[in-house]
Amino acid sequence: MRKIDEIIIHCTATEEGKDFTVEDVRRWHVQGNGWKDIGYHYLIYRDGSVHQGRPLDQVGAHTSGHNATSIGVCYVGGLAADRKTPKDTRTPEQKAALIDLVRSLMLVFGVRKVSGHREYANKACPSFDVQAWREEVGI
Repeated sequence: MRKIDEIIIHCTATEEGKDFTVEDVRRWHVQGNGWKDIGYHYLIYRDGSVHQGRPLDQVGAHTSGHNATSIGVCYVGGLAADRKTPKDTRTPEQKAALIDLVRSLMLVFGVRKVSGHREYANKACPSFDVQAWREEVGI
């Protein structure tokens, strides 16, 4: 297994209220970007179910310069209905699943660093402040 020292949280940058699957995102990443697979290791659907994306033993393709030792976790959503305005569209189920998943990954891998994509790129992703969220939920 590769060394993991960080979890980086993302959104799919899709409009609120719309469902997308791992296969949808995989298609966007493979066909649209020419990547070998989906860039994220986990995708959280609107119903709170957590789905495996890229295998954990493989380096992700989600945050330039930080992929080698991180796990990419993404939730479906992140944009308002206008498909332009960043918005925290996490459902209550997604919020609960994100807490559970991040806590579990931190425990399994001994990770202490959890970041939002926007901390490394000029993007709104994941459309919420990850550090404020960590403080709020005690992670």
